[in-house]
Amino acid sequence: MLSMDNLVDATLSLQSRGDVQTCTTWKAPIIWEGMFEAYLYDKAHKRKKSSVAVTVFAVGKYLEAYLETFLYSSEQHFMLGLPVTYYVFTDMPEKVPHIVLGPKRHLKILSVHRHSRWQDISMMRMKTISDIIQTEIRYNFTHVFCFDVDQKFTGRFGSEALGDSVALIHAYYYRLPKSMYTYDRNPNSKAYMETGDFYYHAAVFGGTWKNVKAVTDACYKGIMEDKENNVEALWHDESHLNKYFWLNKPSRLLSPEYCWDDSIGYRTDIRVKRLLWAPKDYENLRTNN
Repeated sequence: MLSMDNLVDATLSLQSRGDVQTCTTWKAPIIWEGMFEAYLYDKAHKRKKSSVAVTVFAVGKYLEAYLETFLYSSEQHFMLGLPVTYYVFTDMPEKVPHIVLGPKRHLKILSVHRHSRWQDISMMRMKTISDIIQTEIRYNFTHVFCFDVDQKFTGRFGSEALGDSVALIHAYYYRLPKSMYTYDRNPNSKAYMETGDFYYHAAVFGGTWKNVKAVTDACYKGIMEDKENNVEALWHDESHLNKYFWLNKPSRLLSPEYCWDDSIGYRTDIRVKRLLWAPKDYENLRTNN
């Protein structure tokens, strides 16, 4: 099931991390610090001419609060050495900060409508991502990564994270029993799940452009069918994302070190923090005033 990266994945040391799960039941690797040789992945993806499109939404107060930090930190840590283009979707293009980008790295600013509810912004991004993949990304990039903007890169987030279909294990749930995973339990929702493999975090997902388009299309379809039935999934697009990855197993999982929250506290198995949640001020950020 690990089609594109079979050769380089053969170098993964699944036994090097006896303290954590390093492989799924369907034989997809779970990437942790200490399992991989970074230079081998970088060499392989440069040889294959891998390139990455990044989608990030900076709407309303989120732009001024988070975008500059996200972009600046990404330039220090994300997919260094590979061609990267940031697709920044915003309702205030004139306020996007100027960031000095490295070689073969570009930024494109696209205007989007600002929805009145943050939940709709979150859910409707699926259609926006699918549309830009269809019209532009598919012709120019091998891979796509989709990020929430309220995050900061703090360590290598490199080519070892690239794969056909990439999901992130949620930092809050990875040590909890499945009975505590917050899947949508409403049978009327298209996101409904009784059980699953892991609880995935919608703050980060990716893969080849074809697979990311399939993810976003399926999530958007589920969201719109729920709307027709006056239903809204518990965690909005994240609930639909979890349903998709339950039915369509990801070929590569990223451990919680790829999106960590320091408020969780010290964990011996988190040896590297590659991406950190920014402190949240939802009361202020999610209002239109």
